[in-house]
Amino acid sequence: MTLFRRFCRTFRVNPWLARMLIVFATSGGGVLAFSDVKSENGMTFDSSEADSKKKKVVVLGTGWAGISFLKNLKNPSYDVQVISPRNYFAFTPLLPSVTCGTVEPRSIAEPVRNIVRKKNVNIHYWEAECFKIDAENKKIYCRSHIAGNLNEKEEIVVDYDYLVIAIGARANTFNIPGVAENCHFLKELEDAQKIRRTVIDCFERASLPNLSDDERKRILHFVVVGGGPTGVEFAAELHDYVNEDLVRLYPKVKEAVKITLLEATDHILNMFDKRITAFAEEKFQRDGIDVKTGAMVVKVSEKEISTKEVKDGGGISTMPYGMVVWSTGIGTHPVIMDFMKQIGQGNRRALATDEWLRVEGCDSIYALGDCSTINQRRVMEDIWVIFRKADKDNSGTLTIKEFQEVLDDLCERYPQVALYLKNKHMRTLVDLLKDSKGDAVKESVEVNLEEFKSALSQVDSQMKNLPATAQVAAQQGSYLADCFNRMEECERNPEGPLRFRGEGRHRFRPFRYKHLGQFAPLGGEQTAAQLPGDWVSIGHSTQWLWYSVYASKLVSWRTRALVISDWTRRFIFGRDSSGI
Repeated sequence: MTLFRRFCRTFRVNPWLARMLIVFATSGGGVLAFSDVKSENGMTFDSSEADSKKKKVVVLGTGWAGISFLKNLKNPSYDVQVISPRNYFAFTPLLPSVTCGTVEPRSIAEPVRNIVRKKNVNIHYWEAECFKIDAENKKIYCRSHIAGNLNEKEEIVVDYDYLVIAIGARANTFNIPGVAENCHFLKELEDAQKIRRTVIDCFERASLPNLSDDERKRILHFVVVGGGPTGVEFAAELHDYVNEDLVRLYPKVKEAVKITLLEATDHILNMFDKRITAFAEEKFQRDGIDVKTGAMVVKVSEKEISTKEVKDGGGISTMPYGMVVWSTGIGTHPVIMDFMKQIGQGNRRALATDEWLRVEGCDSIYALGDCSTINQRRVMEDIWVIFRKADKDNSGTLTIKEFQEVLDDLCERYPQVALYLKNKHMRTLVDLLKDSKGDAVKESVEVNLEEFKSALSQVDSQMKNLPATAQVAAQQGSYLADCFNRMEECERNPEGPLRFRGEGRHRFRPFRYKHLGQFAPLGGEQTAAQLPGDWVSIGHSTQWLWYSVYASKLVSWRTRALVISDWTRRFIFGRDSSGI
């Protein structure tokens, strides 16, 4: 196979050899001659000419969305250029485990070049950072992100035919004084490593003999801001780390350790089922983790953090701390903010895309993951054109039978219709029209435009933005790659829903997020899971489900083996407390 590959590579690099090659077949005495490949009009071309005809796709970012797109892209008719300041993919759900030595950083990182090198698609990677997007001229401007590079200020200009923006989001400080200067964030692998070193440094400083008790308690007071999954998991990991490992190494300071979790709303884990929220709060109370809900951070100084009580009169309280981890909210990268102003979306927090993930107003630019949000079209905006499309006989009224014929396309184009029918336990439009026409609704009954509007007036209330999670980003990347794989086929035979505004059908079916469940590790080898079908599971058995699911989602067998070995090491020898 190696000899065959070298043989083929030689002829790809030197096309003129193909013109001189004459192979004598030994069987039958036949002669086989190879010449230039000809197109239908008789013109000759070589591989370099074919490469020049490939569409140039530029992918910004190597997070969940970008990597999912690259992994699922199979059409070799694209020339793909990946640009990102991070030359690896990080399995972010395990970042809290890295902060406490449960998992090593290298175990959850997979080099981008390892991911793309085995693909048949022509994919290149540059370690650089995009600082400007020129949509009008289809160019992006980048700078090298390699430390010590003498040309790091020199601009790299890249042309594209299609641009895929998947650079994620940054931590949102909400412009609160002192957050950026004094808090740790938990978005990147470097953040987790920095937190790990800081935790050990706090224990080492607290062990020095020349400190007062109050100063020792301040240094060992760890504050977590944000009661979402990341903040809760980090607080649980830190609690286990302290009580299972660090107290044996630092026995004299164990009584001074305190962990506080601050949440501005009424409960932690608001996006989970109420049973999970109640269990998590009760468990943290038993474990000694101080959960303060309704506490909004207003200022962070070098040694103190100030909070405002949301309900009780808005009083301000201050507490000393040794380390603060900020894990609440996501913000927009500067390059995305500039791009949004350029295309008239300057008043938004994220790039607005249509249901096919195209940036609104830019047909050749797509946005995935945390940097974007889908601007789902409302039914009431198109109510007249929907009515007219269904009214095939132009009678000015619709029978139930007429409208039922476009129902499938309506539900596919406007998913809130299907969701509304499901939530109201309605099977057909007959059920939907009963409120306005009474119980005796039949297929022959006709409704006018006003009655039609009345029946669908509450449908748009079911519209919700997708959560900024790795699960959403990965599904978006896979969906867009599938669209690119079948671009030419769907141009000829559109498979999407009916175009209510216009003729024909859309090329592709719109993106639909399928929720596969979510986990919330709560420490003490206990995890809460909320799975499809309103199934809630809490306890030790769910922890093993969490282990198996996360291990299966890792990129390669190398990372799976490393993470499993880290978990095994932790069970046998405990967590790594070196802080390296």
